[in-house]
Amino acid sequence: MAVGDYEELLQYYELYETIGAGGFAKVKLARHLLTGEKVAIKIMDKLALGDDLPRIKIEIDAMKNLSHQHICRLYHVMETPKKIFMVLEYCPGGELFDYIISKDRLSEEEACIFFRQIISAIAYVHSQGYAHRDLKPENLLIDAEHNLKLIDFGLCAKPKGGLDYHLNTCCGSPAYAAPELIQGKAYIGSEADIWSMGVLLYALLCGFLPFDDDNVMALYKKITRGKYELPKWLSPSSTLLLHQMLQVDPKKRITVKHLLNHPWLMQGYSYTVPWQSKYPLGHLDEDCITELSVFHKRSRRSMAELISEWKYDQMSATYLLLHSKKTHGKPVRLRFQFPAVESTCITPSSELKSKENLTCRDGPDCSKAPYALGSIEFSDLFFEDSSSEDFALNTPKAKQHLKHEIKLDNGVFTPPAPVTRGVASKNCENKENFDAESALMNENIFTFPVLKMSACSSQNEKRIRTPPNQTFKESQCTKETPIKKQTNPANTDELAAAVISPERRCRSVELDLNQAHVDSSQKKKRAKMFGSLERGLDKVITMLTPSKKKQSIRDGPRKLKAHYNVTTTKLLNPDQLLNEITTILPKKQVEYVQKGYTLKCKTQSDFGKVTMQFELEVCQLSKPEAVGIRRQRLKGDAWVYKRLVEDILSSCKV
Repeated sequence: MAVGDYEELLQYYELYETIGAGGFAKVKLARHLLTGEKVAIKIMDKLALGDDLPRIKIEIDAMKNLSHQHICRLYHVMETPKKIFMVLEYCPGGELFDYIISKDRLSEEEACIFFRQIISAIAYVHSQGYAHRDLKPENLLIDAEHNLKLIDFGLCAKPKGGLDYHLNTCCGSPAYAAPELIQGKAYIGSEADIWSMGVLLYALLCGFLPFDDDNVMALYKKITRGKYELPKWLSPSSTLLLHQMLQVDPKKRITVKHLLNHPWLMQGYSYTVPWQSKYPLGHLDEDCITELSVFHKRSRRSMAELISEWKYDQMSATYLLLHSKKTHGKPVRLRFQFPAVESTCITPSSELKSKENLTCRDGPDCSKAPYALGSIEFSDLFFEDSSSEDFALNTPKAKQHLKHEIKLDNGVFTPPAPVTRGVASKNCENKENFDAESALMNENIFTFPVLKMSACSSQNEKRIRTPPNQTFKESQCTKETPIKKQTNPANTDELAAAVISPERRCRSVELDLNQAHVDSSQKKKRAKMFGSLERGLDKVITMLTPSKKKQSIRDGPRKLKAHYNVTTTKLLNPDQLLNEITTILPKKQVEYVQKGYTLKCKTQSDFGKVTMQFELEVCQLSKPEAVGIRRQRLKGDAWVYKRLVEDILSSCKV
């Protein structure tokens, strides 16, 4: 991996585990350093994208123009010669598809709540001149408040002649495609979206598709005929709505305008579906602008003008994430202060407390993470988690998900990773209780006891938190002052980058000790000073590294909270369940790689093409006390995956 590709990204974000993976793209959970907000970062390889690169450009352009409460928010876009990074709103609830299959089907009341949100998003998208053209449950994510967010605008279209302009490209998922589209006729994008929404509503209410067949040509015949089964549990009102949406003749289909106040969608509501955006880009929040203007020492007017350019850079991301904090009732404030390096030097801060206060906490609970951000057509790479890129990004041997908490007088802080990652990443894998919120939501700022330089006035000592893209001016602070109980880093920059700085994943900042104006006596003093710092850092590493006694290999499965992607079983012995699954998988033509209690599975076609990738993990549930199976789809058709996993679990007699 070229470190340069990630250099800018790591100035602003702290990366956690991969929550979606494939051939040319992966999605990582991350945290924006200035605001402390969680985000999802879609990382795409431009070379691997090939002919799909224009599709990504279309998606980015569309998401820059769309701002709505039921559309996944784009915060930041970065591009290097080899990578494209899209920083997106994080939706911990995962895909709507997984939610449907976990409940078999939704009640009409719950389906109505979700479908009103879908209509709201699509009515807004159409009002902006776009057609989505790939509506399906996999492209709707559930956020922390259990609301839907529409994603994946890679196939959207914005006809220059308006939405009534006919399109010709056949795209999307076959099971959700409108008849006129699969017949190769010119079609209107908004009408095709209504058909897809009808299929989606049917899936919500029934738990299966109205048109389904393993043979694509047979599937197309069913779609063009427009005949589908009506289960007995459907109400007359929902049956009527489905009939109005699943009209083979697009001119007979109900329009979005009439959907907004349809009787079925008005049950229990006194108002039509609200589709206008609550967050139009033209309106700027005064509190957020004030916080940014104070932070950057600019006037509110100039800051507002800067934000209004909407470059989707760090400034845009910071504003949008601050606004997100405000809408969720959090304080509108930034976490770190980045003073000018030239005017400050490092000074001691409060002493660390006893080692007893040190605790190891696992990273965010991946059982609750969304499994994909968009229906990326991944290539046949098996599992990216073991790729060289992941190793380089996190730890020498595996992904780095670990945080350590140090209790200080004023609260708890999550210190930077490299100090302990050699040992702690292994320890993290052995922990059983995952807590996503505490790992990411710590608001307190940690400062580390370091050198007091004589060049800095002792009466005007300043505490520095070094920005990731800056280095210390070495010549400003040359005279050594002894430190109590301090013992080691190689140089001040390493100390800042490894202990204070937000960035600490892929870069080592080097300090040039061979400046022309520095004579040999100064070099000797500097060597002595750095030796003292090195010993200090070694001591802190020892303090922050968990005891080796705690690093024994986990002798049981992870403990997870009950979640809709976890299937509970009647078995109480996790090893027995694991053995059952590994016995069944080969019988279902599923290849797998076992890592502890996790099975990374894949299926292949007769020609060796990977058709499906998914994970099964045996886990321990605390409430209720039971053994469960966590499921995660990584690649492949969602409904084929559903049938396969159901077949595997039923064969296991769980």
